Amino acid sequence: MHVLVLNSGSSSIKYQLLDMDTRSRLATGLVDRIGESSGHLVHNGEAVGADGFADHEAGLRAVLDTFAARGPALDRVVAVGHRVVHGGSRFERAELVDDEVEAAIEELIPLAPLHNPANLEGIRVARRAFPTLPHVAVFDTAFHQTLPPAAYTYAVPAEWDVRKYGFHGTSAAYVSRKAAELLGRSYEEVNTIVLHLGNGASATAVRGGRSVDTSMGLTPLAGLVMGTRSGDLDPGVLPYVARLTGLTLDEIDSALNRESGLRGLAGANDLREVWRKVDDGDRDARLAMDVYTHRIRGYIGNYYAVLGHVDAIVFTAGVGENDPRTRELSLTGLDRLGITIDPARNTAHSARARTISKDGSEVTVLVIPTDEELEIAEQTVDTADVGRTPPH
Repeated sequence: MHVLVLNSGSSSIKYQLLDMDTRSRLATGLVDRIGESSGHLVHNGEAVGADGFADHEAGLRAVLDTFAARGPALDRVVAVGHRVVHGGSRFERAELVDDEVEAAIEELIPLAPLHNPANLEGIRVARRAFPTLPHVAVFDTAFHQTLPPAAYTYAVPAEWDVRKYGFHGTSAAYVSRKAAELLGRSYEEVNTIVLHLGNGASATAVRGGRSVDTSMGLTPLAGLVMGTRSGDLDPGVLPYVARLTGLTLDEIDSALNRESGLRGLAGANDLREVWRKVDDGDRDARLAMDVYTHRIRGYIGNYYAVLGHVDAIVFTAGVGENDPRTRELSLTGLDRLGITIDPARNTAHSARARTISKDGSEVTVLVIPTDEELEIAEQTVDTADVGRTPPH
């Protein structure tokens, strides 16, 4: 039983074909630079000749042609899963896509103008390409619909109708459940702090399988310092900068999303480059890493208080999985909270889920590679109710 997972961006389509009987990945690929003459397709690591793709429909048609020519065959696909960034308050779980769900995703575009339009276009194109298969929308925000009102409510005039939604929910759901498995305990009894650290970054407090607080807010701009996003800042910065510089609100918003974070502080948003600058004695880069990890430690302390007790801290995503220096600096000084790491375990390279805390630590520190595509496929199978064979 196979599931095709699609992640449609504004100019790209990422895809994976998964065998849900064995939880194995059969094919993976990317259509990039849609709408440009330089667009290309990579299937299972190999470039496929192309002269560009006019739109997402042309891109997906090229993907289907590539599967037909190079395999594997798509005749065992039972459902198609779609990543959708923002589900607002409407979607508390994955949903079987119909015309009404499509319309609701379109209505939510103002909450995620950079993401939901592309996600919706991917759904529409795929429904035309696979008209007889069930399609399931899996929302990044859905996992955080369990936030209590005290966590999601902003202290602003009620008529503004804004609240915290949170993102990276698919990743947080996957790794927090894996953390419980690694601890050999029931998911319902484990408290976890998930640190999803990539170009986008977030922290999530998970109590017994339910998100109870998270760092991102109405948009993915809030919370931790990120590659190009500022994270938390005084709201008064916006009118102050507008008066001082004459920049419009849209220009400030763009700068906070694209020119801030590590890029704003260190001149680079790739953490490998930032660390290279640190090693070369760059003071701005050193400050950038101090700010970056100071913010992480602050959220760990915050969520420790929210949860009452913490069984595990999980590092995941590109930085969290691969950067031992960032992990070490993020946990420095937290010994009194029972959080310690073993230097040898932390620096040992591995692509597998692993423990990096010291033996006997009160809080287990884990590195767990995230697998959002598998989580989307799992939710797709459950939502589409297509049945499956238990894992071997």
